[in-house]
Amino acid sequence: MNLIKLSWKNLLHKPLNMALTLILFALGVGLISLLLNMNQQIEENFNKNLAGIDLVLGAKGSPLQLILCSMYHVDNPTGNINIGKAKAFLNPKHPLIKDAVPLSLGDSYRNYRIVGTTYDILEIYGAELAEGKLWANNMEVTIGATVADVLHLHVGDTFKSSHGLVEGIEEHEHDFTVVGILRPTGSVIDQLILCNTQSIWDSHAVERPQSDSLERSGNPELTSGPQSAVGEETGQEHGGHEHSHDKVPPASYDSLSLRKMADSDRLELMEHGDKDITAILLRYKSRTNIRSLNMGRNINENTELLAASPPIEVARLQTNLGGGTKVLTQLAGVIVFVSGLSIFISLFSSLRERKYELALMRVMGGTPATLFWVILLEGLILAVLGYVLGIVLSHLGMMVLANFMEDSYRYSFSGLKFLKEEGWLFLGALAVGFVAALVPAVQARGTDISETLGKG
Repeated sequence: MNLIKLSWKNLLHKPLNMALTLILFALGVGLISLLLNMNQQIEENFNKNLAGIDLVLGAKGSPLQLILCSMYHVDNPTGNINIGKAKAFLNPKHPLIKDAVPLSLGDSYRNYRIVGTTYDILEIYGAELAEGKLWANNMEVTIGATVADVLHLHVGDTFKSSHGLVEGIEEHEHDFTVVGILRPTGSVIDQLILCNTQSIWDSHAVERPQSDSLERSGNPELTSGPQSAVGEETGQEHGGHEHSHDKVPPASYDSLSLRKMADSDRLELMEHGDKDITAILLRYKSRTNIRSLNMGRNINENTELLAASPPIEVARLQTNLGGGTKVLTQLAGVIVFVSGLSIFISLFSSLRERKYELALMRVMGGTPATLFWVILLEGLILAVLGYVLGIVLSHLGMMVLANFMEDSYRYSFSGLKFLKEEGWLFLGALAVGFVAALVPAVQARGTDISETLGKG
């Protein structure tokens, strides 16, 4: 008879023992696999959204909170900063800064954050248009792929924003209009609703002074980007001064034209020194420049702003999370050890009951090696079945947790992602099954035929 089949029949002879062992083994393997998947996907999302950002400027408070709010959009702002006090860092001619992306936060639509910013944010996250065009005039928005998919928004749709991240709280009177949708990037920009800074100011203003308008007018540099057709049709704005809007076909812009438009937006933003924004994302021209490396410390010591380094804060966060993960991993290891011990006890105790049966196998032509492999295969079969069941439970659990984690982290998680570490976990499971069955297998191999049959 086939040895594997024979070992399987022996296991089925005591189904309750087999079920208990499988459950214990599956729980240990499943917990380790789940932790590996969660850590891997969270780390990938965090690292992906670092986006080469070297420094984040914001209001004094917690550096980690500033990073989580401004880069990962999973926390509340530490406060607002005055443009006048942050003016130097917005200047396109700053000798150390390559990119400075202003962010104005505070509003949302159905829990998706509305961000007032410039076109620089598209280059940072490698975003491209899927349809429509980029925001240009006040109350126009370009939305991320996830926002469009989850909320079923299309180009031309309108909506009202809510204050904060709670749906329906203090809804504003102004309507936002969707003018474009971005392609999926797998980064945080998929979860955002993008507009210009003036739109955020307008949504909080009771009455908008005309002097505060940041719509592009007159200046050729400011009208070189994708613009609203509404502006072309009206022709007269801001006290009757006529100006034109040059339309750029969707997806026909390049990084150079976006940078020019973003620089123009920042220059115009600098003229509103009495107004506030939430944060500024900075990228250095050179990371080897000693002045760049000291910029964060100088800002924290000599200004009213807070400078936070994303790599440092994310590493600190991962270290803190790693402590809890380490405890859970150790717990999973204990469960696997206990399940291995259960396999050993089950096989060892069954030897007494099966000694006569094993002796008969020897009489019928079975060799000591045959008895050895029958018992060893039982341990390996339990390990393989426990591993398979554990992996299934792990990935089903990841699918369930994905919904909750997406609500909390605003990133996509998948239960269908398999890691190479799970291959090593399989080898570990086999090792546990082998070691647990080794002693019983050795004892079965040394079964004394005459003594066992004589006892009956």
